[in-house]
Amino acid sequence: MSQEKPPLPRRSIPRRRKFTFLPAWWPLVLFILIGVAGGASYSARVAPEYAATTYVVVVPAKGSDPATALGFAQAYGRLSTSTAILAYAQTADGVPDKLPARQVQAQTSPDSPVIEITGTSTSRDEAANIANAVADSLMHSGNAAAKDTGVRLVDFSAAIAPAKPVSPSLPVDIAVGGCAGGVIGALVLLVRPRREQWSVSTPVPAPARSGEPAAKAKEHI
Repeated sequence: MSQEKPPLPRRSIPRRRKFTFLPAWWPLVLFILIGVAGGASYSARVAPEYAATTYVVVVPAKGSDPATALGFAQAYGRLSTSTAILAYAQTADGVPDKLPARQVQAQTSPDSPVIEITGTSTSRDEAANIANAVADSLMHSGNAAAKDTGVRLVDFSAAIAPAKPVSPSLPVDIAVGGCAGGVIGALVLLVRPRREQWSVSTPVPAPARSGEPAAKAKEHI
């Protein structure tokens, strides 16, 4: 009598791997390029801003304590952007009729009686005019009270029109845009779900035992 052959085990045939033309990190490159383009566009569209600086020295009167000049330098530095000083500076030539305080910055040092006054504007000549006008206004106000304060204000260095703007800076804007794009691209890579490159294979049946075919053959006899 014929004996039935045991069924052959089925092989596990893995499905084809999903193929894509783009690497997994393509969002990172894309956002970096977008950031670089955005930084370059910003640098090209924003109007240039110029800054000019002048220096005023506080000199103590004869016989006065030199430390007094340091204290008055700090005080006059704070007054440089006050309404009264800016109002007098507006009367100078080449200065806007309404000079905003944001176009004037003043800095002082605790080690020296020097006041640094910086004027900013979209025009290089106007930036220098603003700095010089504010310095003249401060010296006019301070020297009017020299008898009471015991110090005088002297122009140490006048501001000149700058040759290059302080902003925008194309390399800096491109670097900032690229870094911002890289951060966004990295976040996208972290939050997006990972794709499966291999699918589940067909399960393989367990191999038949050596005694099973003989037992089945006896049953058919």
